[in-house]
Amino acid sequence: MIKTILFDLDGTLVHYDYDTFVHAYLGAVARKVAHLVEPKRFVKQLLAATEAMIASLDHTRTNMEVFWEYFPNGLDVSMEVLTPILEEFYLQDFPRIQEVLQVAPVPAARGLVERLLTNGYEVVIATNPVFPAIAIEERMRWGGIDGLDYHLVTTYETSRFCKPNVEYYAEILESMGRMPEECIMIGNNTCEDLVAGDLGIKTYLVEDCLLDMGPFRREPDYRGSFDDLVRFLEEKCS
Repeated sequence: MIKTILFDLDGTLVHYDYDTFVHAYLGAVARKVAHLVEPKRFVKQLLAATEAMIASLDHTRTNMEVFWEYFPNGLDVSMEVLTPILEEFYLQDFPRIQEVLQVAPVPAARGLVERLLTNGYEVVIATNPVFPAIAIEERMRWGGIDGLDYHLVTTYETSRFCKPNVEYYAEILESMGRMPEECIMIGNNTCEDLVAGDLGIKTYLVEDCLLDMGPFRREPDYRGSFDDLVRFLEEKCS
């Protein structure tokens, strides 16, 4: 019996082109620190630190701790200098990326989550925790799904693993106190989201913004459009 529903964020509950988002994000954050670090050098180090987070299987450290161990290396700028600048970036500059993406909320998304919560289901925003909470909350606002009583939102401050590592999903199960058969993972990425099935979690592939790639590509238990998903959950979780 399903008790906990895990939703991916980008391309699942919030629809936009992820490559366009990454390009806009990297350009904006590099411009923010251009007075301190040459932009290409900054972006290269940012991506390297992100890859270090994704590769890490160290259960003793959060993703944030792994990121900041790698990130300042070679930038010749201290963490103490970079941290307040990046905090300002996420407060002031990051929200403007929505204008570039022209994100509009998926009409049925908020109502779907609200119904699940009202019906007593635990809802988890299982987005890849490579961003700080403030950036994840902002993207939830873009999709009109902010301010709801989620049981867990995975962020780089609190998570110790990333997708597509199966340990990421094991950590969620441990945090929620759930068995795999009590959960379903809903996402649009055949690599990052469907690997949850390796633990016995049921999976639903949302095909509107499909990302079909990667060495860990899996087949879902269920698949369809977002509208199909709404009907599926209304039938399964009513």
